[in-house]
Amino acid sequence: MDGIGQGAKVAFTLPIFGGIDITETIVIGWLIIVAVLLLCLFLTKGLSKVPTKKRQIVAEMFVGFVNNMVETTMGKKWKHYAPYIATLLVYAVLGALVSLLGLRSMTADFNVPLTWALMTFILITFYKIKSGGVLGYFKGFASPIFVMLPLNILSEVATPLSMAFRMFGNISGGAVITTLIYSALAGVSRLIHLAFEFGGIGINVAQLFIPAVLSIYFDLFSGCIQAYIFATLTMVYVSSADEG
Repeated sequence: MDGIGQGAKVAFTLPIFGGIDITETIVIGWLIIVAVLLLCLFLTKGLSKVPTKKRQIVAEMFVGFVNNMVETTMGKKWKHYAPYIATLLVYAVLGALVSLLGLRSMTADFNVPLTWALMTFILITFYKIKSGGVLGYFKGFASPIFVMLPLNILSEVATPLSMAFRMFGNISGGAVITTLIYSALAGVSRLIHLAFEFGGIGINVAQLFIPAVLSIYFDLFSGCIQAYIFATLTMVYVSSADEG
């Protein structure tokens, strides 16, 4: 939970173009990409028409879940979006769950959900233009009457921001709450004389159990739920943008 509210720390700096800072979020992101690649290679090794291996069954269950999710939310004609939604889900879930390993959650960095939300916004805009043309897209801002122009523009801009802040706020809020409780439990341990020190390492008994339960909720449960909500909103916004 370290670093909450301080932003992502710089892991190292590339000595090009005057120095490019590589933050811990970027490093963790690439580690997740490598981990997912290795997992995919493992799960899809030696595939057969009739699955007999547990890893193939697990892989097919996940693919079936995502395909069903896309078809139910967007419709069958959007089935080609399943790989994108699967990638978004996996990346969002693992990006939140890395905090269980003591790493900083990727989704606690506002740049990450904002980037995903902007990708969704680009897709929304693309399908709106595809459906009604460039002229129709801009006319839509003055619909149903011209005085609605400022509100419609504000609504358009608010879409990616609301998506980004929803995920960022829930993940960061949970991390902040857990950190505050963790600090409070240290004070409780000292108050009831359950704080010890061995070899320069402080041990607060009250911190041994409650933070673990909170971590399961905020990091595991909340992280998965927020990833699912983000993916669902992406599907709803994108499919509704194409009126054709």
